[in-house]
Amino acid sequence: MKWIDWDLLDEPGRSAALARPAQARAAELREGTARIIAAVRARGDEALRELSAKYDRCALAGLEVAEDEFVDAEAALDPALKAAIREAAGRIEAFHRAAAPQAMGVDTAPGVRVERMLRAIQRVGLYVPAGSAPLPSTALMLGVPARIAGCREVVLCSPARADGRCDAAVLYAARLTGVHKVFKLGGAQAIAAMAYGTASVPKCDKLFGPGNAWVTEAKLQVSSEPDGAAIDMPAGPSEVLVIADAQANPVHVAADLLSQAEHGPDSQVILVSEYAAVLDRAQMEVERQCAGLPRAEIARQALAQSRLISVSSLAQAVEVSNRYAPEHLILQVAAPRSLLDGIESAGSVFLGAWTPESVGDYCSGSNHVLPTYGHARSHSGVSVASYLKQITVQEVSADGLRGIGPCTATLAAAEQLEAHRRAVTLRLAELESMS
Repeated sequence: MKWIDWDLLDEPGRSAALARPAQARAAELREGTARIIAAVRARGDEALRELSAKYDRCALAGLEVAEDEFVDAEAALDPALKAAIREAAGRIEAFHRAAAPQAMGVDTAPGVRVERMLRAIQRVGLYVPAGSAPLPSTALMLGVPARIAGCREVVLCSPARADGRCDAAVLYAARLTGVHKVFKLGGAQAIAAMAYGTASVPKCDKLFGPGNAWVTEAKLQVSSEPDGAAIDMPAGPSEVLVIADAQANPVHVAADLLSQAEHGPDSQVILVSEYAAVLDRAQMEVERQCAGLPRAEIARQALAQSRLISVSSLAQAVEVSNRYAPEHLILQVAAPRSLLDGIESAGSVFLGAWTPESVGDYCSGSNHVLPTYGHARSHSGVSVASYLKQITVQEVSADGLRGIGPCTATLAAAEQLEAHRRAVTLRLAELESMS
């Protein structure tokens, strides 16, 4: 990890210090993804089978997971794992149900009622990766809020193994959350299938979920097409920023940094502290712990582009964090809540010595599908609101129009929209004649 003294950097230096690893949007990736999307749009299920054979190395007789596969998956899973999935799902549901938007109404003036009603997005597509490891937790994070929102049809895609079956834990989690259809599809071809539809895969209105560079590129491409699908948020490699004070346990700090570094070689971890000794001890502990990890080589590649940043105060540490806008922010300080008011941009925040980022990934109840690559400046993580449309309703009485009509007419005239103005003034004249 590279050591940086924030106070010694000029503005370009600070920007460079917080630069993320370059995202893979090279011409080859864009063009390759476009070819996959075009093939799926043109040849549907036939192309999906060919692409699954090429990229997932499996021959698929049927694209959709059959009922007997769900039964076999549940029977094959360790009871302790099934219990953990159910336990996590319960907490995720408790938080997301409590945080869900509510319909509301308010009288903005006498006789003027404005309301907000909520409607679920009718058909949504969920993507659950299964590259270096399957992610049943992502099925929970995407499926639970979709069920709470009341989406009419929830479709899930996850890559099949070489034997032509999806991971058993992913299938169990999908069934538990009420997903309606699961398809054995991965990569850009899965995104294309859900965005445009095929004979087997329903066309979805909005797509959710993380993935590799091909999945991310496919989501960006289909969301830019008028007949494509909306997406949850821009995505990038996983990341964490830790702010640590003198009391921070270097063992905890190192474990939190490594928990993100092991995601992939393009992940990034940053430690910020005003204490040089904390940075030193954490770096040594990272090296010690990394040596014993099964994914040590992946973590080392991520650590090579990660940072140790020395600052002059906790306030400056918060400034650095806001500038970076991390996916995950861990406050390993004595009084973490005292810093919360200053936090402006972060996907999810973890407070204190006993709150590892891992609990948010799995079972605290918050969602782990979060904005990355600086998009936390303008985007939020997945929630029930992500699956809902908010539709406003207004009703104006005759007296209400008398009250607000002149304001409307004045503004319409200022914008030189005469038909807008007359839609009000004609009614006002009619009301005047009736009085």
